[in-house]
Amino acid sequence: MRTPHVVAVMGVSGTGKTTIGPLLAARLGVPYAEGDDFHPQANIDKMSAGIPLDDADRWPWLDAIGAWAHGRRGLGGVVSCSALKRAYRDRLRAEAPGIVFVHLTGDRTLIEGRMTHRRGHFMPAALLDSQFATLQPLQPDEAGVAVDVSGGPEEITERAVKALDTLPDAPQ
Repeated sequence: MRTPHVVAVMGVSGTGKTTIGPLLAARLGVPYAEGDDFHPQANIDKMSAGIPLDDADRWPWLDAIGAWAHGRRGLGGVVSCSALKRAYRDRLRAEAPGIVFVHLTGDRTLIEGRMTHRRGHFMPAALLDSQFATLQPLQPDEAGVAVDVSGGPEEITERAVKALDTLPDAPQ
């Protein structure tokens, strides 16, 4: 049996990180952590007001996620977080070197439609353009996979599991 990794489910808002993350964790038999729960209240207030976060806002959030991932090293876990920039993923990797990313990708129209129909989330669809502008897709030297978000949650989760299985020393 291989050592379990921590998997970060990443992507712009509305790709399904909060839906796919727990399903993926269940399939891998590891705990799940919701990345939004690591945001300080000031970040939530800012996003709720339609103001995009800047890097200074994100560093403490990423550090908190990184600390959680570090604590799961050798045990495995799944955490959802946008991790849109390479610098953000590098910061997570600095804290948890074995972290693997599942980048949920999809058509902007599909994602915006999902955002406008969800209830009770602080991130308004109006910030989607800023998310796409910030997004730097995974690079070939980053441990991770891209998974298309078309279809239902179980289908997307199955795609993610199969894609993770293609990685060297894939998570269990």
